[in-house]
Amino acid sequence: MSEREHSRRTFLRGAGAVGMGAAAWAGAGNLSAANAGTTGADATAASAQTDAAAAAPGVKGKVYAGYQGWFAAAGDGSPINSWTHWASGTPAPGNQTFELYPDISLYPAAGLYQTGYANLGNGQPAKLFSSYSTAVVDQHFKWMQQYGIDGAALQRFGSDIAATGQPRFKQRNDIQSKARDAAQKYGRGFYIEYDISGLTDANLVSTIQNDWTNTITGSLGLTNSASYAREGGKPVVELWGIGVLNRPGTAASSLQLINWFKSKGCYVIGGVPRGWRTDYNGKPGFASVYAALNMVSPWNVGNGVVDQQLFIDDMAKLRANGQDYQPVIYPGFAWSNWKPGSPKNEIPRKTGNFMWQQAVAVARSGTKSAFIAMFDEYDEATAIAPAATDKSQIPTNQYFLTLDADGTKVSSNYYLRLAGAATKMINGSAPISTTIPIPPVG
Repeated sequence: MSEREHSRRTFLRGAGAVGMGAAAWAGAGNLSAANAGTTGADATAASAQTDAAAAAPGVKGKVYAGYQGWFAAAGDGSPINSWTHWASGTPAPGNQTFELYPDISLYPAAGLYQTGYANLGNGQPAKLFSSYSTAVVDQHFKWMQQYGIDGAALQRFGSDIAATGQPRFKQRNDIQSKARDAAQKYGRGFYIEYDISGLTDANLVSTIQNDWTNTITGSLGLTNSASYAREGGKPVVELWGIGVLNRPGTAASSLQLINWFKSKGCYVIGGVPRGWRTDYNGKPGFASVYAALNMVSPWNVGNGVVDQQLFIDDMAKLRANGQDYQPVIYPGFAWSNWKPGSPKNEIPRKTGNFMWQQAVAVARSGTKSAFIAMFDEYDEATAIAPAATDKSQIPTNQYFLTLDADGTKVSSNYYLRLAGAATKMINGSAPISTTIPIPPVG
């Protein structure tokens, strides 16, 4: 399984687009029971963990952004220690697998690495960041705090967790530990989102169960963090790819995995096909699987229109079932540098209006929750993190999408500001506005 096959977008093209201790954490209730009768230091520690669970951020009424954390560079000191996701080998003209160039002027210099491109249009060296840099991860979560994004869903890929003992497994663990530290520092929430890509029908259940038990609640102890998202005292976990075509899992094994997490006291989100209610563009016979989820998050990336009725109908179905709804919104999409022959600016951002109208539709549906795809997905140009505004911020000898592609100049932080404004509208702290309430440059 190649690193590039992490992509979710591959199944949603064109007309088909309709995405501390191993004391295995089992929720605040079980924690209290497990520590009943303890005294002294043990009682103090148990009380502190219970208080952390009570104070932890939830997902209902919140807007989280997907966090890939998958970029690496030769010389970054990471377990992989090679260029990853930017390119296979040193990024250079004709050798790149990403579409949107970051605004590197806003990234910490210690986390930037020289590429093989000519200088940027402004004369600065063409560098790129590594997600392994603690300073880069810190900066990402600082931006979340600064612009009012509630937190991050930490993507954990099947192909990584199946590679236990290998560099990519350690890389993923290290980055997610750094993300935990940054979330705590900046008061953001986070939770683990398993992307089941890279697993098989045979190893889906066992691999994820082992990873959650041995690594997430075991060696990394992520759920012990006061910033780990909990809903009703239950740690949140997402399973992305449930019912999705060309992803692993039968209805029986998917239901087994969901029920296993619930038996561990977890609140389970399912990343499901956009057509989940009708089995359109998804596996048939998964109705009972979707009904077992605590929250449903239909994948919307690749859908180039804003369908208000879809959001309303999804919400009505879930409300009737007593389930929660986390619709997906995203700024735009393109991958011509990775997939030659694909259109440039394939799903235009429309100077933010495309994502904003999705946010309006979400707010009108009645839910107060949403998922932004993605925070740092420069590969497929869905990133809301700062990006090149114009040709002055990209190499002079290679095409990259820039934020002025639709004819209006915007500042490189525009989509962070837009996400913050969308968060307020979706959670109800600001009124619904059909027009974007922030200036293009600011």
